[in-house]
Amino acid sequence: MSNDQYYGGQQYDPYANGTGNANANGNGQPNQGQQSPDVTQTWEGQTWDTTYQPAVSYEQVRADRAQAQQAAQQAPQGYQPHQQQPYEPYASHQASYESYGAPAAYYAEPQPQQEQAHAHAQAHVQAAPAPAYAQAAPASVEQEPVPASAGEAGGPAWSSPTTSGNTRITDAQRARAEGRSPVIEPGIQPAALTAVLGLLIAAGAALGTYGLLLPLVLLQGLTAAGWFRLNGMWPARQGIALAFAGGLAADAALLATGREHAAGAILGTLGVWVLLCLALQLRSHADPDERMYGLMATVASAALTVVATGLLGAEPDAVVVGGIAVAAAVVARALPLPGPVSLLAALLASAGAGIAAGGLTDLGTSGALLGLGAGVCALIGLRVASYDYPSRFVHMTAGVALPLTAAAPAVYVLGRALV
Repeated sequence: MSNDQYYGGQQYDPYANGTGNANANGNGQPNQGQQSPDVTQTWEGQTWDTTYQPAVSYEQVRADRAQAQQAAQQAPQGYQPHQQQPYEPYASHQASYESYGAPAAYYAEPQPQQEQAHAHAQAHVQAAPAPAYAQAAPASVEQEPVPASAGEAGGPAWSSPTTSGNTRITDAQRARAEGRSPVIEPGIQPAALTAVLGLLIAAGAALGTYGLLLPLVLLQGLTAAGWFRLNGMWPARQGIALAFAGGLAADAALLATGREHAAGAILGTLGVWVLLCLALQLRSHADPDERMYGLMATVASAALTVVATGLLGAEPDAVVVGGIAVAAAVVARALPLPGPVSLLAALLASAGAGIAAGGLTDLGTSGALLGLGAGVCALIGLRVASYDYPSRFVHMTAGVALPLTAAAPAVYVLGRALV
């Protein structure tokens, strides 16, 4: 740093005109507060560019210090203030950094508006000789190739590193990010679970009313939880519990009144639960839009859970045929076939399963019609469970339960008509 001052091309003398420390009064005492009004103290110092920060190793720092000490010993002893060399240390450091394999490639390239700011410093860098330690670098040290940017190499543009690591995204998030279709089929595993549950319902119906009750309660629980998660509402313990309680109440009402009054028990329970859901949502302190959305989701979940009770009120033979037909339809739909071919194969499988199951019951060939109707409703429920980028949890709940729940009204109505 230098405090040399220049005024009009002449070096400023602080002792001129008797204003310095050399006794203006002639008594050897310095004058206090008698500085010329046109004299301003200025400071000159080196600056550095904070946008360029190359990686410097400890060996480079030690070599720079040794070179600076050697240069200081060889320099003349006399001090020449007017021969000032600004930015020389910066140029030396800059040249030493560039000799180690262009570290600027590891950082973002300077913007065009910054090039003029670096022009003066780059001129000194080119004029400065390379330091001694850079020339005497060992031959065993090989320079690493400069990594090409993502745009130049044509590869994917990677995001900046994070402290939390790479978070694994789900298939639904990846499909949404890539702009693909919002419909994601559940796949073979949920289809297999649906088939197992359908066969359990068919076996329970063959055993009797109370044999059907256990798989039916499991179906209602999956329906209540899956519908809320399908609508993006999680956790929704109160809504799930309310919808599941509606299904249990419908089951109890049907068992109390008998299969002959199944329609009245189901519709009566559904009406009471809609009023109960409305009353609970009116007590909520959420926003009006959020309350309306919650009300619709709760009412729909409760309605689906109560409608599933129709399997308990339908004819046992119809339930057997319907359960087997739904199982065949969802498995055929999950096979890796083209879209129209898969749909046609699922419908044919449901009709064929209906004929086969009808031969085991009193329905006979009428089981084909019942199986086809149950298969159509099951495919509709499967489509609903596949919509709007569903997660794996939705596939394992709504994707398993909705095909059987949607087929319950068809089994009840066609069973009463055909048996």
